[in-house]
Parts: sequence; C-alpha cells; structure tokens
Amino acid sequence: MAHPGHILIAGASGVIGAGAVEHFSRLKDWRVTALSRRRPIISDTCEFSHISVDLNDANACRRAVGSLPPISHLVYAAVTESPGLVSGWYNQALIEANGAMFSNILDPLARSGALRHVSLLQGSKAYGAHHHAVEIPCREDRPRDDHPNFYWLQEDRTRELAAQAGFGYTLFRPQVLLGAAPGAAMNPVAAIGAYAALCRELDRPFAFPGEPAAIWEMVDTGLLAEALEWAATSPAAANQVFNITNGDVLVPAHAWSHIADQLGLSTAGQPPANLAAFFAEVEVQAAWTRLAKRHGLRIGTLAKLLGESHHYTDLLLGARIAGKSVPVLLSTIKLRQAGFGACRDSLESLLYQLGHMVKNRLLPP
Repeated sequence: MAHPGHILIAGASGVIGAGAVEHFSRLKDWRVTALSRRRPIISDTCEFSHISVDLNDANACRRAVGSLPPISHLVYAAVTESPGLVSGWYNQALIEANGAMFSNILDPLARSGALRHVSLLQGSKAYGAHHHAVEIPCREDRPRDDHPNFYWLQEDRTRELAAQAGFGYTLFRPQVLLGAAPGAAMNPVAAIGAYAALCRELDRPFAFPGEPAAIWEMVDTGLLAEALEWAATSPAAANQVFNITNGDVLVPAHAWSHIADQLGLSTAGQPPANLAAFFAEVEVQAAWTRLAKRHGLRIGTLAKLLGESHHYTDLLLGARIAGKSVPVLLSTIKLRQAGFGACRDSLESLLYQLGHMVKNRLLPP
C-alpha cells in the first residue's frame, strides 16, 4: 500500500513520543517509524517500525536516515535532562547537548530532499517563567525571552534549514503533559499512579502531597497527537508557533478526592514531605518490587518507571510554583483560530492515562 506520509517520531519512548506513535500508527494513511534507544511501550495492537539510535551520535543518525525509506515528516520529542531535573534547565552544557541532538537528526533529513514538515516541541519555559515573572496569559506573539534555552537552538536551526530545504514547520508549546510512558522526565501520571499503588500496598493514606494553591493547565498526549496530525498537513499550521492545552484548568488539591474515589483509596492522614522522599524509602522500594513481581509488571524498579517524573511532580505541587501570586497559564486562542479546536477534560484525561498505564502493565490494577 502506498503511504502519502512517512513520519519519523524521534524520542518515541517518551511521553509525547509514545502518544504520537500510538496515534499515527492507528491512521491508515501514515507509515510510522519510531526512533528511540528503547522501543516505546504502547498498545500491542499498534503497528510501527522501530529503530534504536543514540541522538548524541551524529554518524549513527546519518546512517539511520540513510537506511530508511524517505521521511516526509518529523516529530521531534526527544530531550535529555539532568538528575533532579530543574538544575539542568540552567546548565549550558545540557542546553548545547539538546541542540546538537536535534541537529544530528534534522540535518540529514533536510539534506534528503524528501522532508515536508517538522513538528518541534517546546514548552512554557519558552516564556521564561522559570527565571522571572511573566505576563499572563502567555501568548505566542511575545518577543523571544532572552534566556539560555535549548528551545532557541532548535528553533533557529529549524528556521535556517527550512529556508534552505523548503520544508514547513510547526512549534508547539504544551503545558503539563498527561501520558502513559515510563521512565520519562516529566510524566505526573507515573508518579501519581505509583504513589497510589504503593499507598494501597503499604496501607498508607493517599494523602495529597502538595500545596493547596497549585493550579495546573494540562495536555493529554492523545490531544497533542491529534494536533501533530493536524499540523502535518494543514496550511494554517505552516511556520507557526502554538500554545496547546486541554482547554481547562485543574486544582490538584480539589481533584485529589475524586482521584482517590476512583481508585478506592482514603485521603485521610499525613502526606509525605514530598514524592521524592516517599519513593526513596527502602520500604517503599521493596513494596514496588513485590507489586511488580506479583502483577507481572513490565518495569521492575521504581527508578525505571519514574525517570525524573517524581521530581517534576514535586515541582508542580510545591511552593516554588504553587506559591506564585499568579499561576503561569497559556493562551490557546491562536491555535483555535487557526482551526484546531479539540479539547479534553483534564480530570478525565488523568484518570484515563492512569488506566492506560495499568492496561500496558506499567501500574498494578
């Protein structure tokens, strides 16, 4: 069967990448190649090719591109982060490494002559909120915030090569992502799900481990994948930057009782100081080993399940963000006016992704 599009999804084992692989592999009109060091864990019914490549290796990337049928579309969702997460956002060496990883795969694709569109992921850090106060809501037409960020290295390289090779591009800036990928840098679903499972196993309260003032704007990776599909062929998305969210907001402290009800857990009791401290407990790690063995889970250790996601969730729930007088919220008017108006209920998204991780044998039932 002839395919009008062959999409390469780089960073395919991550939260965004796994969601994109699952979405595009269900579309009859697309040929899908997932690129990541480890094969993405998604639904068994999805059909795609996988190629294991280290994006830090420019020669390996060049050989990989040369070995594949012509690639018409690229979704770049790969990232390398530092242990503990936040410190890496200010690390110049890590910023440059992320810029180089992107160039290593984009450059040979641009030279191939077959590339028609690139979707590149940024995030709300583009507005500099991790450095200083910002005007809310954050809008895409604001001047670039002058701070060190690998987003700018990747964006500038995209614009440069697009002008030379004639492909289009779309930059997406999502908020807090909800997905089902294990070992990710930023997936609160994995952290919340593991916390719930371990509270049940240890007969501890599923008490809310954060600040009551925390407010989240979230994006289901299924919704983001729909936007990636739209951007791949829509003239309205060409060479544009779009914020994207589910379309609502969620106060975790308010939603917590609803999550607990769905999971059959009690919230009454003392929460841990934070999730990182909870998961570091020897008793907790031993309990996860028992759970993984009892239920035949695909991931046997907490570290491999969580990646850096527990640190990320602590950041989202902690005073550094929740204590701000004005929460960082994104305007999504531009995306809707361009023609993509899909939305999701964030609480339903969170519960769905928890269930999806159970279905994929990443969390116990």
